[in-house]
Amino acid sequence: MIVKPEPIDARSGRTPAGHPELDRTDLRLLEALQRNARSTYAELGALVGLKPPAVHDRVKRLEARGFVIGYSAHLDARRVGYELTAFVSAYCAPDLDYDAFTHAAQAFPEILEIHSVAGDETYLLKVVTRSTVHLDDFLTRLKRIPGVARTRTTIVLTTPFERGGLPVEALG
Repeated sequence: MIVKPEPIDARSGRTPAGHPELDRTDLRLLEALQRNARSTYAELGALVGLKPPAVHDRVKRLEARGFVIGYSAHLDARRVGYELTAFVSAYCAPDLDYDAFTHAAQAFPEILEIHSVAGDETYLLKVVTRSTVHLDDFLTRLKRIPGVARTRTTIVLTTPFERGGLPVEALG
């Protein structure tokens, strides 16, 4: 079987099916930054075939255009003391004030993510707690938010795979 290479625009470096604002080099830089945001411009340059000043310019441009919204360290929840991860479905009343719920839920340090979802539940929350006792306390506090009718909790036993970033290179 003969595989034809994808046509690439000579000026932009983009494939016809690629992201309209990102070329392959941008995508490779974003992927590398997700894996290790502490990489030097020289290390990034070695990965993408550019000199450090050119990488610096590209990274600053990606930041300015909102593709990179911040840098952080990935912590081991268990080592820090959060032994339990759970997904909590919040079933809300029809008269729920969505902005008020989101604002109230953001104040809970246990909540890592808040997702508004389609389906029976209104929100899906990813939470971490120190124990089942802590989880029970969290759920009691969550149910006090006006408009929360009930919750359903799924406790994570293990996480055999977690990507830890977006599959940006697949866009190229």
